[in-house]
Amino acid sequence: MAVAKDALSRKQIVALTALTFAIFLIANDFTAFSVAIPAMQKHFHADISTMQWVINGYALVFGVLIVTGGRLADMFGRRRLFFIGTSIFILFSLLGGFAVNTWMLLGSRALMGVGGALMWPAILGMTYQIMPESRAGQAGGLIMTVCGFANSVGPLLGGFLTDFLSWRWIFFINFPIAFLAMLISWRVIDDDTPENADEQVDYAGITFLSVCLLALLLALDLVVDMGLGSSLIIGLFFVSVLAFCMFAWAEAHTERNPLIPADVATNWRFLTVGITTLLLSVIFVSMLLYVPQFLIKELKFSAVWSGAGLLPVMMTYGVVSYIAGRLYALLGAKVILSAAAIFLGGGMFLLSSLLEHTRYMHLVPGLISLGIGLGLFFPTITTAAVTAVGPGRASLAAALVFMFQIIGGAIGLAMNTTIVSLAPSLSAGIDRAFLVNAYLALLALLVSILFVRGERIVQKG
Repeated sequence: MAVAKDALSRKQIVALTALTFAIFLIANDFTAFSVAIPAMQKHFHADISTMQWVINGYALVFGVLIVTGGRLADMFGRRRLFFIGTSIFILFSLLGGFAVNTWMLLGSRALMGVGGALMWPAILGMTYQIMPESRAGQAGGLIMTVCGFANSVGPLLGGFLTDFLSWRWIFFINFPIAFLAMLISWRVIDDDTPENADEQVDYAGITFLSVCLLALLLALDLVVDMGLGSSLIIGLFFVSVLAFCMFAWAEAHTERNPLIPADVATNWRFLTVGITTLLLSVIFVSMLLYVPQFLIKELKFSAVWSGAGLLPVMMTYGVVSYIAGRLYALLGAKVILSAAAIFLGGGMFLLSSLLEHTRYMHLVPGLISLGIGLGLFFPTITTAAVTAVGPGRASLAAALVFMFQIIGGAIGLAMNTTIVSLAPSLSAGIDRAFLVNAYLALLALLVSILFVRGERIVQKG
């Protein structure tokens, strides 16, 4: 039977348009800076390991604070947290653009992560809040379609601004986009501050979880260069485990307003979504890291053309994301996530046969398969997570899923880099790493089939 859909009002359409600007801003900032690193390195006379923290610092702070941002949005209102986060993002974007030394640049970029961590769960929560329940799948599709487009044009936009203006304009361009999103949202999105806004912030939970994630992500970032036997790496892993134990103890003994409420922490349906996210996020990060490296080092592509080389996967990802949003109401999470795991594993397997003299056209089938898999995976996993909990937990659920993505990506980065570094050549290393990733996709397929709940969204009447 066809699923009837509630029509969107003009106000809802304008509100969703404003949020797409904000989604574009966050997603674009994850990829636009990658091609500008050499220009920043030259300008500040810094080494590549220092300049890499333009990307790593932002992602680290974003990943550490994302859960806190989600919980605060649910507690005090998503609209309010969105305005606060966007203001922080604008301020430090301007400071980053005017940076006079390396530390001002890196500090501004890291503090942009604070703004992003407050913005992202609020944006996702408001998107699902604005969309009628019968269109929940389309909400996820809209979010990930915009993300796919922003990720696609990010390297191209960053390269264009760097080559024809300055790398500083990658920071400056955030201001008009963010300001426009804030202005429209202020006019058309209603205040959603909860009536019982007397909830208290779980400072102990925030502290312990932040220390846990910070130590874990730092360890996974540094383990590639320092090795598992390093005393610093062992110490960071120990601190992470200890902080997690303290977090679990604190949450169990918090009588009011824990950071992760019991109804979410004990939700088996939500947990299986998180495990699937953890496994499949490895593939996305490894593709972003090693396909451009292969294009530059083996096929001699330029930085801009290596970004363009990802267009088959990114464009496919954007188109399929929109389709996946519509399919969710008909098929449910289980079927779509299982298909996503098959396409992602197949794409990794096709790309694992790279040789030193492989031509670019030989990569395209694998890239398209990855694009289909990513397009099915990201919107579905977000919708499955948000609908697994109550409406009042939407921002927290979206934040937790993103935390799983960050951790999965960090694990994948460390694992793939170790495999590649131990190989006799780059192409041989990518071959081995991508084959391991294909097996992880197979494991995610088993989790999806056996444990993920597959309800469809049915409109009454």
